[in-house]
Amino acid sequence: MTGPLAGIKVIEIAGIGPGPFAAMLLADLGAEVIRVDRKQPSDLGLKRPREYDFSLRNRSSIELDLKTPEGIAMALTLIERSDAVMEGFRPGVMERLGLGPDVCLARNPRLVYGRMTGWGQSGPLSQAAGHDLNYIAVAGALHGIGRAGQPPSIPLNLLGDYAGGSLYLIIGMLAAIIDAGKSGRGQVVDAAIVDGTASLSTQLYGMLRAGLLNNERGTNFIDSGAHFYDVYECADGKWVSLGSVEPKFYSLMLKLLEIDIPGKQLDRTSWPEGKKIIAAKIRTRTRDEWTRLLEGTDVCFGPVLTLDEATQHPHLKARETFIEIDGLTQPAPAPRFSRTVPPVPHSGKQATPQTASQVLASWLSADEVAAAQKSGVL
Repeated sequence: MTGPLAGIKVIEIAGIGPGPFAAMLLADLGAEVIRVDRKQPSDLGLKRPREYDFSLRNRSSIELDLKTPEGIAMALTLIERSDAVMEGFRPGVMERLGLGPDVCLARNPRLVYGRMTGWGQSGPLSQAAGHDLNYIAVAGALHGIGRAGQPPSIPLNLLGDYAGGSLYLIIGMLAAIIDAGKSGRGQVVDAAIVDGTASLSTQLYGMLRAGLLNNERGTNFIDSGAHFYDVYECADGKWVSLGSVEPKFYSLMLKLLEIDIPGKQLDRTSWPEGKKIIAAKIRTRTRDEWTRLLEGTDVCFGPVLTLDEATQHPHLKARETFIEIDGLTQPAPAPRFSRTVPPVPHSGKQATPQTASQVLASWLSADEVAAAQKSGVL
């Protein structure tokens, strides 16, 4: 294995949503991750072939019956020989299985135990069901996303699940792994999507306290209130984005668009008229025509692309932001490293009776694998 996390061994107790994505990030960086699937894995009711679940890439999965003492014993053996374990169940589920942090840390004092939930391990809502939308709503982030006079806009599930969830779990686990390397002691990482989303909003809360932001949706310069920071429809029905916040960029935008907007840039009373003027101008050309004129300038411009279109954008193609794995185009691992270059990604693989010994070679001996297979545990 290569990559900055080469040599780090992680057990992922299979779940859904931000947990598998976090495990993918660790594997993308070179960690050796084994995904432990249950005999009846949970899903969201979204039936899709395994090869299209890109978050399962770069690691192999095994199937253990975690409802049997033998299956739990095998899981504990794997955890005992790992640097970290990660799970994404409601608080108490892993304890009831016999795989809670107290048991695991007793077996492996250096273990980092990552826990991914929406509401956190404590608090009055900790046992309640929820999804991304609910967590970002309570954290205060959802209210400010959208246009004036309209309901809050749903930012897919990028803000809660993956930014406030997966990325914060990874930050916590990596920090704890570094500490364990120095102290010899592991710990539990309690990553809650509500906490992570609130943390992502730190700058917004500061701007609110300073009076630079208000709670009225769609009236601020970063939420579509300002004419110089918005998206506009083109002649062909497609869209472009303008982000000309700095005065020098704003002046260039006016020059290249060949328009004049009365009033000062930050005078909120001029923003509605500015929007009308820019909207009328942008509707005179197609998205591609505006792209040829504005892309690459200091106007701060970008065409609004679909997921399919993004894979073909010249800049992203030049950087190889997207890669092909087994004939399927998907985002490449990020960020990039100059020396410890991560391995070339591969699609996720389910271990077979023939490959189990190879998959588990870093954890179990061939005899241990054979015995587990013979008993039906593995």
